[in-house]
Amino acid sequence: MVAEAIDLLKLMRKDGSFTFLASFNHLLESLVSCGQFDKILILFEEMVESGLPADTFTYSKAIQAAVNLGDMKSASELMNRMKKKGVRPSAFSYNVMISRLCKEKKMEDAEMLFNEMLADKVAPTLITYNTLIDGYCKIGSLEEAFNIQERMKLENIAPSLVTFHSLLSGLCQAKKMEEAKRVLKEMEACSLLPDGFTSSIFCDAHSSCDNSDSSLAPYEHDVKKGVQVNSYTCSILLNGFCKEGKVNKAEEVLKKFLKDGLVPSEVMYNTILNGYCRASDLLKAVSMVEQMENNQLRPNHITFNTLIKKYAEMSDMTGAEKWVKQMVVKGISPTIETYNTLIDGYGRIGLYEKCFDILEEMEKNGLRPNVVSYGSLINCLCKNGKRLEAEIILLDMVNRGVLPNAQIYNMLINSHCSTGKLKEAFKFFAEMLKKGIAPSLVTYNSLINGLCKNRRVEEAEDWAQQIVSEGLSPDVITYNSLLSGYSNQGNIQKCLELYEILRKSGFKPTLNTYHPLITVCSKKGGVTLVEKILQDMLQMNLAFDLVVYNALIQCYVEHRDLRKAFDLHHEMVHQGIHPDRMTYNSLIMGCFSEGKVESVKELVNDMSREFPFKADTYNILVEGYCKVQNFSEAYSWCREMLDSSFLPSASTSNELINGLRVEGRLQEAAIISSKTNDMRGIVEFSTHGDLYALAQM
Repeated sequence: MVAEAIDLLKLMRKDGSFTFLASFNHLLESLVSCGQFDKILILFEEMVESGLPADTFTYSKAIQAAVNLGDMKSASELMNRMKKKGVRPSAFSYNVMISRLCKEKKMEDAEMLFNEMLADKVAPTLITYNTLIDGYCKIGSLEEAFNIQERMKLENIAPSLVTFHSLLSGLCQAKKMEEAKRVLKEMEACSLLPDGFTSSIFCDAHSSCDNSDSSLAPYEHDVKKGVQVNSYTCSILLNGFCKEGKVNKAEEVLKKFLKDGLVPSEVMYNTILNGYCRASDLLKAVSMVEQMENNQLRPNHITFNTLIKKYAEMSDMTGAEKWVKQMVVKGISPTIETYNTLIDGYGRIGLYEKCFDILEEMEKNGLRPNVVSYGSLINCLCKNGKRLEAEIILLDMVNRGVLPNAQIYNMLINSHCSTGKLKEAFKFFAEMLKKGIAPSLVTYNSLINGLCKNRRVEEAEDWAQQIVSEGLSPDVITYNSLLSGYSNQGNIQKCLELYEILRKSGFKPTLNTYHPLITVCSKKGGVTLVEKILQDMLQMNLAFDLVVYNALIQCYVEHRDLRKAFDLHHEMVHQGIHPDRMTYNSLIMGCFSEGKVESVKELVNDMSREFPFKADTYNILVEGYCKVQNFSEAYSWCREMLDSSFLPSASTSNELINGLRVEGRLQEAAIISSKTNDMRGIVEFSTHGDLYALAQM
C-alpha cells in the first residue's frame, strides 16, 4: 500500500493537484514503520520544492530518517532549517538525535544538544532524561547520570523502571553493590516493583564478581513479592555458579527455579552440562542430557558438541565418537564444529589419517571444511614437529579454496622459530605479506622470540620497533623475549632498561619477566640488586616458582651465603615446590665451598631418592671432593660415574688423577686415566710402564 501511495503522490504532483499535509505526514509515518528512511528524505525535499509548508511532525520524521541512516550532519541541518522557517522543534526531534549520540557514546555532543533543547524552551520528557542517564551509565560517568536524575526531581518528572534499570546497571558494572541496593530501595519507594530484568541486573553483577551466592538474594526477594524470574535471569545465575566451579549448587538452584514455576529451557541445562564438563565430571554431565529429555526438552547440537569436545580434550576419542553416533540417532546432523573437534582430538594424539578421513567425510556430507578445520590439523602437526606435513596441508587448503588466516601462519612461524629455523619462519612471514594478510602481534612476538633464542637480540629489538610502526603495541610477551635474549648475553644494563620501560608502559610483569631478570642480576648485579627485584615481584603478588628459587639459591651460593640458600630450600619445600637437580647441585656446590662435607652426604641421600644422577651432579661431587682433598670419595664417585656411562670433564678427571698420584695411589689413577681415555676414544701409550701394567690388573 505504501508503494501505491507514493505513486499516487507523484501523479498528483504531475497534475498539479493539492496534497493535504496530514495525508503527506501519514505517508511519512508509514515509511518510518517500513524502515524506508532514504525515501522519506527524498519525498521531504520534493515536498519542500513544491512549496507545501512542512510542520513540526514533517520535520521530525525527516530528522528521524536522517538519524536512522546514521547521517547526523543532515539531521542537524534539518533542525536548523526548521528553526529558520519558524517551525518549533518538538521534544521528539531532540530525543531522536540525543538517543543516537548516546548510542555512539558522544555524551559531550548529547549534552550540548540537551542544553540547546532547554535554550529553545522545549521541555525535556521522561524519554530525554532516561536516554541521557543510560548514556552516562554506559560510559561509566555515574556522577553525571545522578545529576540528570536530580534534575528530573526538580522538574517533577517521575522516574520509570527504565530510569532505575539504567542506574542499577551502571552501578553494578562499576561493582558498587551497596549503592545499587540504595537505588533499589529508592525505586521501591517510588512504588516501582522490581521485575525479572531487575533481577537479571543483580544476577549478572554478582556473577561477574564471582559471587553467585549473593545473586540468589535478589531472586528470593523477588519471588516473595510475586515477581516471576525469566529464563534469561536464570541462565545468568546458573552460568555464574558454573564459572565459580559450583556446578552442584547450580543444579540445586535450577531445581528450585523449576519448583517455583519457571519453564525450563535447553540453555539452562546446557549451561550446567558445560559446567560439569569443565569440572571433568562426565557422569553428571551426561545426567543433564537425561534430565533434559525427562522435561520434554530435546538436546541440541550445543549439548552434543559440548560432550564431544570434553571427550576429545581427554583424548578419549572412542567416547567422542560414541556421542557423535548418539547425535545422529537423535536426528541431529553433526556440524562443522563437531567435525573440527574430532580433527583436533585425533590430531593431538597423532592419528593424522583419521583427521584426513574426517575431512573427506565432511565433504561427503555437504559440509565444506573451513579455516578452523585445517587450522586444528596444522596446529597439531606443528606442535609434534611435523612441519613438512603442516606445509603440505597448507597447500591443500589453498588449492581447495580455503584461504589461510593470520592464525595459520602464526602456527607455522612459531613452530619454525621454536626450533631455530628462522629462514623458514621469515619465508612464511613474507608469504603473509604477499597475500595481503596483516601480521598480528603474535606473529611479531614469535619472530622476536626466535631471534632472541638465536642470540640475534639487536635484530629482535628492531622488529619490536616495527610493531609500533605497524600500528600495534608491544606487550609483556615482547618485553619478556627481549629480556631473555639480553639476559643470555649477560647484558644486565639492557635488561634493567627494558624492565623499567615495561613497568612505565603500564604492563604487569609476569614470572617470565623475572626469570631472566633474576638470573642476570644474580650473576652480574649482586645480592642487593636481586633482593630489590624480589621486592618488586612480591608487590606484584607473584609467587616464587622453581625457576626463581633455583636462581636465588644459586645466587646466594655464589655469594657464599649458604644459610640463606638453605632457608630458601626449606621455604620452597614448605610451599609444595619440589627441588630438582639444579637445586641440589647448587646446594652441594655451596656445601663444598664451605667445607661442609656431612651436609653434602645428606643432600646426596635426599637427591638419590628423587632422581638418578647425571653427568653434572657427578662432576660436582668428584670436583668437590678433590677440592677438600678427599680423593677416596672422589675416586668412588668417578668410578660410579664412568660405570654409568658418563664422562667426567677433562679438568675434573685430571685433578683427580693428579691427586691420586700425589697420594701414591697409582693403580687407581691409572684406572681413571684408562677408562676416561677409552670413553674418549683415545689409546694412551704411557711412558710409565708400571702405571699401564697396573691399569690392566
